[in-house]
Amino acid sequence: MSQTSKKILLETNGLAVGHHGSDKALFENLNLSLCQGELVCFMGPNGIGKSTLIRTLAGLQKALKGTIRLGTNLHQQIAVVLTDKVVSSNMSVYELITFGRYPYLDWSIRLREEDKNIIDEAIRQVHIQPLIHKKLYQLSDGQLQLAMIARALTQTTPIILLDEPTAHLDLNNRVEIMRLLRDLARQTHRAILVATHELDLALQTADYIWLTGRSKNIITGIPEDLVLNGAFDDIFQFKGFDLKTGKVTQQAHRDKSIQLTGEGAEYLWTKNALERSGFVVTSSPADITIVIEGNTNALSWNGNGQQFNSLQGLLKYLGD
Repeated sequence: MSQTSKKILLETNGLAVGHHGSDKALFENLNLSLCQGELVCFMGPNGIGKSTLIRTLAGLQKALKGTIRLGTNLHQQIAVVLTDKVVSSNMSVYELITFGRYPYLDWSIRLREEDKNIIDEAIRQVHIQPLIHKKLYQLSDGQLQLAMIARALTQTTPIILLDEPTAHLDLNNRVEIMRLLRDLARQTHRAILVATHELDLALQTADYIWLTGRSKNIITGIPEDLVLNGAFDDIFQFKGFDLKTGKVTQQAHRDKSIQLTGEGAEYLWTKNALERSGFVVTSSPADITIVIEGNTNALSWNGNGQQFNSLQGLLKYLGD
């Protein structure tokens, strides 16, 4: 299904974004859309204005020009997860999540059965049932971010905007957060926009990319198109990194080439080790032939009549 055939939940027309009191816009003439059931990753260099656009779309600061149209009549339409620190770290995870329901409560500020069910569902969706009685100061950064996402979910808004939700997280937590957001967009039919620096994860999880351009504009498209047409290379000006292959560019400095035979992950990582060590790796006849044999549990590398049970051993032999 194409993006245009999906229900548009947010649309901008001629939007200009920047700091009030300044005569300089960060972005101009933006015509963007967020659609139901899609994860959009918003990317660009540091300091270019991603957080400002997020805050403008959320209604936390005024646009300099243009309009933002929301395609729903729901009272609460956008939930936001910003990078601001939680002040009261002594509250429990459950208490933090309940704050997402406060805009829906009456003067008594008492949770109804409906509110409790929504809170329980958000906790289930984010898989943090074991954490709900912990204090916020007891959480890791990744666990706290999951709790913040659960709070956003309890607002039952069709749109969620997140500003750098994976900042300062380790790899496992970054992967978990991005996969979770992708799954939530699809399963709950929300439009989710994430400002992020996680290029590798965005390329594998996002339905669409918003990429900051050079002329105060934003380039949009699916990740693969933006890689192949050079848009990412133009904006980020990668130094020694080939985005099309996802690898750091290696400079061959040895006078021997290697014909490598194998398949799967074992082939890819063997090739990586050999190229990192300065060899040219080819599938054609070469100075040295290396054959990968066995499986993940019992691998061996055979070459020049020698057998090695580890890549370290192979590299040591080749380097001598």
